[in-house]
Amino acid sequence: MNICCDEQTIGADPLSFRWNIVRGDTSSLDFQFLENDETTFIDLSEWSFIATAYSVAADDSYVLIVSKNGGTVTVTAPKNITSTWGIGYHSQVAELNFDLQGTHNNGTVWTPVIGMIKVLGDVTIGGL
Repeated sequence: MNICCDEQTIGADPLSFRWNIVRGDTSSLDFQFLENDETTFIDLSEWSFIATAYSVAADDSYVLIVSKNGGTVTVTAPKNITSTWGIGYHSQVAELNFDLQGTHNNGTVWTPVIGMIKVLGDVTIGGL
C-alpha cells in the first residue's frame, strides 16, 4: 500500500483499512512511503516504527514484527500470534484494532496507518 506525504502532512489523515488474516497463518503487509510525486521514496532512516494489534474481547495487545527497507515498512503478524486470535470455526472468529506508529529521532510521533484486523476461521484438518 502506498502512503504519499510530505513534511506538512506527517501526522494528518492516516490510512485506514481492514486487514483480513486467517487464524494461524503468517500475514505481512508492505507500506511504501512516497513523496507527493508518488515515485520518490521518503527517507525513513531517522524513523523507528512499531505495530500493535489490540483485542477488545481478550483485553490484550500484541506487538507485531516491523521491518524497514528504504522507504518501505513491512508489518508481519506471525503464526504464533495469529493462532491465539479467536475461537471456533466461524467465518470470522475475532476482530482486533491495529496501528502502525512511527517515532522520528527528533521526537515527532506519527501514526500513518490505523485499522481493523478481521480474523477468519481456519478449518483445515490438523490445523487449529
